[in-house]
Amino acid sequence: MKNTNVLISGASIGGPALGYWLARYGFRVTVVEKAPALRPGGQAVDFKGDVHMTVLRRMGILDDMRRLQTGGTDQTFVDARGRAIAVLPGEFTGGELEIHRGDLARLVYEKSVAVGCEYVFGDSITSLTDTPDGVHVTFERSAPRTFDLVIGADGIHSNVRRLAFGPESDYVEFLGHYYALADVPEQFGTEGQMYNEPGRMVAAGGPKASAFFVFASPQLDYDRYDTEQMKRVVLDAYAGMGWRTPEILDAVRRTEDFYLDSISRVKIDHYSKGRVALLGDAAYANTLGGFGSGLALVGAYVLAGELAVAGGDHRVAFQRYEEGFREYAKVSEKGNAGPWLAPPSAARITMRNWTFKMGFMLKLMMKMTGDFAANITLKDYPSLVRGALR
Repeated sequence: MKNTNVLISGASIGGPALGYWLARYGFRVTVVEKAPALRPGGQAVDFKGDVHMTVLRRMGILDDMRRLQTGGTDQTFVDARGRAIAVLPGEFTGGELEIHRGDLARLVYEKSVAVGCEYVFGDSITSLTDTPDGVHVTFERSAPRTFDLVIGADGIHSNVRRLAFGPESDYVEFLGHYYALADVPEQFGTEGQMYNEPGRMVAAGGPKASAFFVFASPQLDYDRYDTEQMKRVVLDAYAGMGWRTPEILDAVRRTEDFYLDSISRVKIDHYSKGRVALLGDAAYANTLGGFGSGLALVGAYVLAGELAVAGGDHRVAFQRYEEGFREYAKVSEKGNAGPWLAPPSAARITMRNWTFKMGFMLKLMMKMTGDFAANITLKDYPSLVRGALR
């Protein structure tokens, strides 16, 4: 085995999952994360079908996830007076297994630590120098180190992608909408309710997020690390909106847990360059597309497995990862959740709600998402490299 010293950037879900598998196969793994600790909260994430369940089972976290699952509750579309218009069924939004993102991140992190992954929180990569013998890495706080391989699992705004491939504007396509998540102190009920006005959606309650916003907008310029500035963007965008929006916005003003980002997708010709590769949203994001966590976990399984089978030969492994995974990840190249969640006109809102009143339409959409989730044949990497497992 060669190239066994691996740096992973990003400690959300894909990074720790990759670290877990690589450590199981005998690699030495360091994970660097800009945040000072694991990030709790975020939207609930869901999984469906044999491919997802097989990866979760082989990781040894499926039973724990079932114990922590949210159960997938219905979301109700309401009018300005709070009257139900249509119901978005829990089996559509929650898949076969739904869990809070923070709970999943903790499970995967703990599994990776148990097999020897090293974590460095509160730090970030500042430069990557790819050489024939390794990647020389400098950090904001830590001393420089040289690694055999570097993997960017650091999200749609990937620092690794920027340093190794080029500026974000070359790879991230803005899709005309923004979304925001807020953990608000007030309780808005266990059943999620969603309200629309043209180009704007606000939701409260339910497992996905205690307050959730999607709105159409030109591309905005704001500081992604300035919470108060991001709050102001949402407060301005939702001024004058009906239903319980003023009450929800009052709660947003007081919360410290708030996140705003664009609805965008990543388009990139290759997942690797030299000794550097990309995983998860860094390579195949489509915001709110419904497949992000599944793609990250399956991608981590495939990338680690190919590295192990290739004996650490990154040229062979990265090519096989690309060839074996790109067709599966094509789902991220399609669709835009923005106009669906925040339709641009009253007529389009009515049409969207109508689709959930028609049983055959719901069955068709569920079949399509199920087909996407199953569109890969998994290799049994653990059995192929059994001698390396410990």
